[in-house]
Amino acid sequence: MDLGIAGRWAVVCAASKGLGKGCAKALAGEGVNLVINARGAEALEATAVELRQHNPNIEVRCVPGDVGQADVRAALLAACPQVDILVNNAGGPPPGDFRDWGREDWLAALELNMLTPIELIKATVDGMAERGFGRIVNITSSAVKAPIDILGLSNGARSGLTGFIAGLARQPRLAARNVTLNALLPGSFDTDRLRKGMGDDNAKVGEWLQAIPAGRFGHPDEFGAFCAFLCSAHAGYLTGQNLLLDGGAYPGTF
Repeated sequence: MDLGIAGRWAVVCAASKGLGKGCAKALAGEGVNLVINARGAEALEATAVELRQHNPNIEVRCVPGDVGQADVRAALLAACPQVDILVNNAGGPPPGDFRDWGREDWLAALELNMLTPIELIKATVDGMAERGFGRIVNITSSAVKAPIDILGLSNGARSGLTGFIAGLARQPRLAARNVTLNALLPGSFDTDRLRKGMGDDNAKVGEWLQAIPAGRFGHPDEFGAFCAFLCSAHAGYLTGQNLLLDGGAYPGTF
């Protein structure tokens, strides 16, 4: 299927590894020009090389730095001729017991996982509406659907973003102008972050896999393919949704 987005420009955050990289790769395969961001400049440049090899017909620009910083966001937007597609993504805050978190911990989580995506949306969404095309995908977490007790900072910040998007996506001046805002909620995907969290504990890996009906971890490329479809010309009637990709791990009906 031709997704109908060749020649568009996309900003993809946290794109040097894992799910962000999977999204960037899928968009590159569809002929989308990319401005990619991550904190590590070296890994980001290496990813850019891979993306150019994946599709020599696209342009790939790198803007390293912490997207939670206003100057990095400004540089990211300045590097993109026009933002047709925005993929918001950032690592989650650390786990723990809420009794141990102070105000600064909460503010840091809200800044990165709620306010930063909102700032990027604010800077791009009206231009999308004026041009009659826009796709915004927020990569959040399966914990938005089924909160995990030790991930309180993430539960709170990402749920705040989810609630904000639910209202914004339904504004007629956006939805009627072919601008969509959706969220992808990943379960357990085979990324460096996941592997680091499990370490070499094979028993823990086996226990984790038993909780996934699919019997495996997801692959970043399949996550990216789903993201690319959400960004496609064919997805204009899908907005304000939270789409769970978890191999069937969530046990609920709704």
